[in-house]
Amino acid sequence: MSTPAASDGGDASAKKPLEQITFRFCSECSNMLYPKEDENQHRLLFTCRTCNFTDPATTSCIYRNILNNKAGETAGVTQDVGSDPTLPRTNKECPACKYDQAVFFQSQQRSAETGMRLFYVCCDCGNIFQ
Repeated sequence: MSTPAASDGGDASAKKPLEQITFRFCSECSNMLYPKEDENQHRLLFTCRTCNFTDPATTSCIYRNILNNKAGETAGVTQDVGSDPTLPRTNKECPACKYDQAVFFQSQQRSAETGMRLFYVCCDCGNIFQ
């Protein structure tokens, strides 16, 4: 039976690693177990819809959606942007190929904690840098 193993962080000040969330399967008929609340005891169970086998949950987390917002800053930027004649150009040197011409644009991410960040795209190799 596959179960999520609770992680032990050890040091409270260290960042606790995320526990792995996996599918769980019935030990009697091998069908998938689904989360269900025990309304009398107010606890989480995993139950088989075929044979009604029930297993108590070892953790209260059944699903985790991890969002990655790092890609949002340069969303839609391709290497061809260096050949766009409408973008402003500068003589900033590319750290990858040392070419001395790049186009620049403002960060596409709009939030209160994000200031005005400029991104540069090398006109020669297409490298995106700050």
